[in-house]
Formats: sequence, C-alpha cells, structure tokens
Amino acid sequence: MPLTVAIIGRPNVGKSTLFNRLTGKRHAIVDDTPGVTRDRREGNARIGDLTFHLIDTAGLEDADENALEGRMRQQTERAVSEAHVALFMIDARAGLTPIDEHFANWLRTQETPVVLLANKCEGRAAEAGRMEAFALGLGDPLPVSAEHGGGLSELFDALEPYAAQVAYDERDVEPIEPAENPPLQMAIVGRPNVGKSTMVNKLLGEDRMLTGPEAGITRDAISIPWEYEGREVSLVDTAGMRRRGKIEEKLEILSVQDSRRAIQYAEVVVLVLDSNAILEKQDLTLARQVVEEGRALIIAVNKWDVADDRKAALRRLDDRLQTSLPQVRGIPVVTLSAKTGKGLNKLMPAVFELHTQWNHRVSTAALNQWLRDMTEAHAPPVVAGRRLRLRYITQAKARPPTFIIFSTRADKIPESYLRYLANGLREDFDLWGVPLRINVRQRENPYADKRT
Repeated sequence: MPLTVAIIGRPNVGKSTLFNRLTGKRHAIVDDTPGVTRDRREGNARIGDLTFHLIDTAGLEDADENALEGRMRQQTERAVSEAHVALFMIDARAGLTPIDEHFANWLRTQETPVVLLANKCEGRAAEAGRMEAFALGLGDPLPVSAEHGGGLSELFDALEPYAAQVAYDERDVEPIEPAENPPLQMAIVGRPNVGKSTMVNKLLGEDRMLTGPEAGITRDAISIPWEYEGREVSLVDTAGMRRRGKIEEKLEILSVQDSRRAIQYAEVVVLVLDSNAILEKQDLTLARQVVEEGRALIIAVNKWDVADDRKAALRRLDDRLQTSLPQVRGIPVVTLSAKTGKGLNKLMPAVFELHTQWNHRVSTAALNQWLRDMTEAHAPPVVAGRRLRLRYITQAKARPPTFIIFSTRADKIPESYLRYLANGLREDFDLWGVPLRINVRQRENPYADKRT
C-alpha cells in the first residue's frame, strides 16, 4: 500500500489546484467559486522520485451534519482517517480565519499526522498570513504556490519520512500480483437527480459519494477503483447533464465537459433513467453521444420500486429506442432500485456480457462465408444497369466491432443495404446492444490506368 496523502482545508484555498499540480493532470474542476469540490477525488501523485496516493477533499465547513456542507465534511473526515498524512492548507494571502482555527483544533485530536501548507505564497503579500499560521500549533507552515508549483521541494522533504515509514511497515507484506486484465472502464451518466451516486454507493457498499435530495450534488467525474467478483472495475460517477440550453453557470459547463470526457474514456456506459420520466429528450441526447463515441450502452431504469405504471414505462422505453436509436438494436435494459438495492444484482452481469460483445472479433473466413450467404439471400441492388458486387469483408478492429467491405463501386451501395448487412451481423454473430461500424472501400481496378 503506497503512502496516502489527503489535502484538506476550508473552501477556495487551492486544494484542487495542488491536486492537479501533483497528479500532473487536470483531474479536478478548478474555479474561483468557493466549494467547487464536493466528493473526494483520488489519484496517483509524484514529486521528483516520490510517488504517493493523493486524495482531494471538499472544503471544510462548520455546518449541521444533515446539511449538504455537513455531509461533505463527513467525507473529508473519512479521508483523513484513511490517510497516512494530511496536508492542511490555508490561504496565506487571506490570513487565518475562524474556520481555519476551528479545524486545526479538530486535527490536533486526530491520530493522522499533519503537514501545514500556506498556499498562494507567490510574493510578499502572503508573508503576514504565513506567519499567523504558526499560531495553529501544527508546526512550521510550508510556503507553497499550488498555481505556480512553488515550494514543492520543501513538500518533498516533509513527506519523505512518512513514505519511508510506510515502506518500512509494508516490507513483509506479500506484493499484489498485477491483474491479467486491465480494469473495465465503466461510467454512470444521466440527468441530475436520477440516482447515479446512490447507485454507485450501493454497488460499492459504502457512502463513497455524496447523495441527497438536492439536484446536481456531484460536480466532478469521480473515478473509483473497485472489484466485482474478482474483476477489477474503474467506476466513474459523473455530474448530471441537463439540456445545453438550460446550462448557464460556468461551473455546470465545466461539470458537463468533465462528464463528456468520462464517456470518451469509458468502455461501458450505464445511462440511468428515472422510471417516471422514461427516456426524455436529454436522455436520448446522452444515449446518442455514447453510441457516436462507439461505447457500449446499458440503460438502468432506476426508482423502479416507485414506478407509476411499469408496463407503460417499458413500452414507452422500447418505442423510443426503436424510433430514436435504430442503429443500435438490443440495448440491454435493467430495472432496479438504487435506494433499496433490488434488481441491482442484474446490472454487473449485464455490463460484463455487453463488454465481451463489444470486444468480440470474427474471423475473416467466417465473415466472407457469411457475406456470400447474405448476398445470395438478398442480392445487392442494380445501379446504372449493373449489379453491385461486394467482394470481400474483414473486421478492422473491435471496441466497437468495425468491419470493412470492399467493392468496386463502394459509393453506390445504398444505406438500406448496409442496414440489412448490419442487422445480419448482429443476428449471426451475437452483436446485440453494441455500436457496429461498417466502412465500405473502393477496390482499385487493376486495368484502370493501363493504356491499350
């Protein structure tokens, strides 16, 4: 187990900026608005040759436990308890605040050791605030600049003893064998307040993500390592995505961009629907985006325990899929209740089965025998007095299954005939529910450039 470090502090002191700096990627959404981060985000960080596991947390606020801010604080407290060392960050330009002092007192009661960081120390204006931080009783405040990378050598020196201690404690622990298969990348998407984070928590068996009646709690796309029946999964919870015309705030724009990136990097995407608002316009927009990216799509109909009319809901869903997503036939649909867990046991088996189909490869020999059978059963159309000839087919790649057909007049093959071939591929090679891509290429005429 590597050194685990948690960054904590009140809102808007620069925690996520430091997280991005140390992980080397813009994982966390950063904005001047206080309290952008709500769920804890984790990543692998590095300073020089020192590598460690880093946790970015929500801003500490003194609030009632049932309020959103109180639930955010509980997530931060859990991160501190799991970490080997905590980086307590203050804003040196703003100086000490009562909130800083309140949580410094709390930190002194915890077993986790603390390194005090005075952020935004780019110039002399921050020196007074840094000197104030000595009064917190948490040791010498390290002057850092998360924005510009200042003070990282001092942070390296502060963390190195903890890394050495962790390495010493773990010296007799059996090393974990690397997994044969890389983690399955699985993203949970949907409109706000359909129960995505509740579903993630139920799958994990812990309150890992913030949930509540407030819409739009999740802002970052949070990736969580998980293991399901011996198979590693990278589970990504995303922010709810509304229609583009309704998005006004900069923060929501950033959240939606983060969610779209999660779809691009996913292998299987679970689109969560509300049972009493089945496949509305924004749901279809999300589904099309998943299909256009070539990702495997599963639909999870949540809140099934409180559905008004289950038969009507499924009928409406089937009709909308057939009319609005005809290019992907057989999309798996799982009905469940994330709150009670009923039906959730059907989700992951469906995910793994679909992932297998998404990775499916068909031999060239089998494909060309299939093509002969298909063209004999339904010959290609006649164009300009000549029947089109499809000479050869091969699978270019999987993820999603992509096929290339060679023909001397590729540009003349009508879309209706390509749909006939796509449906045949699905039926004969069990490729239901995944996007299929058929590219047609012109076969060169060897006599075209020869002179008589």
